[in-house]
Amino acid sequence: MSISSAQRKQYRTLGHKLNPIVTIAGKGLTENVQDEINRALEDHELIKVKLVVLDREMRAKVVQNITRACRCEVVQEIGKTALVYRAAKRPNPKLSNLLRTEAGSTASKS
Repeated sequence: MSISSAQRKQYRTLGHKLNPIVTIAGKGLTENVQDEINRALEDHELIKVKLVVLDREMRAKVVQNITRACRCEVVQEIGKTALVYRAAKRPNPKLSNLLRTEAGSTASKS
C-alpha cells in the first residue's frame, strides 16, 4: 500500500488544514488509542496524530508502532505531529477528508 510522491504531496497539502484527531501521551499506543486511530482512519482516511512525547526517539518508535498496528502510512512528520493515511474500505463522502476536498474543489471550479 505505497502512495506515490504526487499523492504524498497532495495529502500533505490537504493535511495542512486538518486538526489532530488523536493525541498520544505518556502511556503510548494503548489498545484504546489504537482503536480510536483505526476508527478515525476508516472514517476520514487522512488524519493528524498529536504525539505528546518529549523524547524524539520515543516519538519515532510510537509512529512506527502506529503504522504497524493500524496498517497505515505516514505521509508526513513535523515536530510532534504525524499525518497518516489509510484508504477506507467504503469511504463516506461526508466524512472522508479526501473525498470532501475533492467535492469542494470540483464545486468551486463550476
